[in-house]
Amino acid sequence: MYEVEMKVRADHDRVRSRLSGLGAVPEGTVRQVDTYYDHPVREFAETDEALRIRREAATEGEKTRVTYKGPLVEAESKTRTELETAIADGAVFDGILERLGFEPAATVEKTRERFRHGEYTVTLDTVSGLGEFLEVETEAEVIEPAREGAAELLQRLGFDPESQIRRSYLGLLIEADR
Repeated sequence: MYEVEMKVRADHDRVRSRLSGLGAVPEGTVRQVDTYYDHPVREFAETDEALRIRREAATEGEKTRVTYKGPLVEAESKTRTELETAIADGAVFDGILERLGFEPAATVEKTRERFRHGEYTVTLDTVSGLGEFLEVETEAEVIEPAREGAAELLQRLGFDPESQIRRSYLGLLIEADR
C-alpha cells in the first residue's frame, strides 16, 4: 500500500471556504508531535527513509503510533510505502528504540485540521517554524490514478499541482535551520 500525497503552501482561510464549496466534510483538529529517529548503522537521509513516533492529541484522547516511511517512489508526487501501527506505551517504545541504538534526531510539531472529500483526506497543517500547508492524500495500491485524483482536487482548491513540495516537514525544517 502506498501513501499518495501532494503538499503545497496555502493560506488556510482561503482553502476552508473552497473546501466548503466542494462539500468536503470536516473531521476535526488534532495536535501532533512527531519524533524522528536516526538508525544506528545506516543514514536515513541518504536512503530517503524515516522512522517516526507520533503522539497525537485530539478531543477523543491521545494516541501514539510508530511509522516507517520508505523512499519516494516517483517524481510526480510525494508517494512512498508507509507502514504504521499503534503503540500502547510511547515511553516504553522510546526506550526500546534507544536500547537498540536508535537516537532521536528531530521533532516536528503541528496542528492538523482534517477534511474528507471522497477517498481523499485534505489536511490544513500549521507547522511550528514553517507556517501553513495544505496536503491532499490517500492510500492506494495503484499510484497513477490516486495521484491524478489528488492533482485534480488541488486544482479545484485553486492550486497548481506543479508547485507541490515533495520534501517532508522534517526535511523542510532541517533545510530552514541551515
